[in-house]
Amino acid sequence: MSLESHLAELERRHDALDRDIAREWCHPSVDEVKLAQLKRRKLHLKDEIAKLRSVETLH
Repeated sequence: MSLESHLAELERRHDALDRDIAREWCHPSVDEVKLAQLKRRKLHLKDEIAKLRSVETLH
């Protein structure tokens, strides 16, 4: 898998988590634990994307 396609996949997953978080907020009884897990996963993906982009600019 090329770096570009890997970044695209990570960005797709990041966007999907964004939608999942928004959906979770719409529930009458928000599951705070699930919401926190989703936010942590999204932050992890954001960090990974930033790391790969910095590597990409070095090459």
